[in-house]
Amino acid sequence: MTIDLSTRGEAFRDFWTERHLATLTTVRADGTPHVVAVGVTVDFEAGIARVITFRSSKKARLVKEAGEKGIPVAACQLDGPRWSTLEGRAVLREDSDSVRDAENRYAARYRQPKPNPERVVIEITVTRVLGNA
Repeated sequence: MTIDLSTRGEAFRDFWTERHLATLTTVRADGTPHVVAVGVTVDFEAGIARVITFRSSKKARLVKEAGEKGIPVAACQLDGPRWSTLEGRAVLREDSDSVRDAENRYAARYRQPKPNPERVVIEITVTRVLGNA
């Protein structure tokens, strides 16, 4: 079930559009967490968060190994006392349209990413929101 992020209020939307880095947590096959710093973009109306990365990264490989059913993940960002975590299921998108869309969203929030022919997108369907932002 996707969460409607568009109804969470202006402060929530501002927090997820201001320039903040975040962490992405996935789980390795042995059950240990894999936590890395990432940039996250949020499509509030669709309830989807996106992370661009390169194909051979551990996070991309973990998500790809899960296949179409996806893998549970959490994206978390904080700024002083404000914090928010987006939980959901992630799938890997490798098609050029998805990558281009994610790059454009990243450029709007952070900066234009450098060209990378190995770029892929981790697409998270948000199912839970935690935090105070």
